[in-house]
Amino acid sequence: MKVIETKLSDVLIIEPKVFGDSRGFFQETWQKVRYEEIGITEPFVQDNLSFSTRGVLRGLHYQNPNGQGKLVSVIQGEVYDVAVDIRVGSPTFGQWEGVHLSGENHRQLWVPPGFAHGFCVLSETVYFMYKCTDIYNPATEGGILWNDPDIGIEWPLQEVILSEKDKVYPLLRDVAIERLPVYKS
Repeated sequence: MKVIETKLSDVLIIEPKVFGDSRGFFQETWQKVRYEEIGITEPFVQDNLSFSTRGVLRGLHYQNPNGQGKLVSVIQGEVYDVAVDIRVGSPTFGQWEGVHLSGENHRQLWVPPGFAHGFCVLSETVYFMYKCTDIYNPATEGGILWNDPDIGIEWPLQEVILSEKDKVYPLLRDVAIERLPVYKS
């Protein structure tokens, strides 16, 4: 597998080996030892699958405490996936990384605990998979407004479909500091 480092420390783009022929393909989506070798050592405790249609934007979500690391990928379709560093004290606080994930390119994005995460759907439909390092806890979830101008994410779509909750998340600068994760160097 190929690992691509990003401008955000610990956020990785992973290109697993894909073995294909006229019958289709085979891909190993996760293997404990191999992923530990690239620094993903947290145990996964929950798998999620979501289905969405074109223009849906989910995010930017995080949990604190009980931060979730997420290994995300697309089974079918295409998304633009984003991680935002919201760790207080981090040298890249407020910066983001975006990557196209699709059923065609088989890429994965590792979003460590302490980052907000979101994606927008570029294909007609998408099946989006994520492995999580902590259980979803609605009591500790939070969010940042998807189009926060201080963060400046360059989403490929400007007309998006949002949940009621995602429409009213605050700007990062308006989140109480104690609600944000702390950077550990």
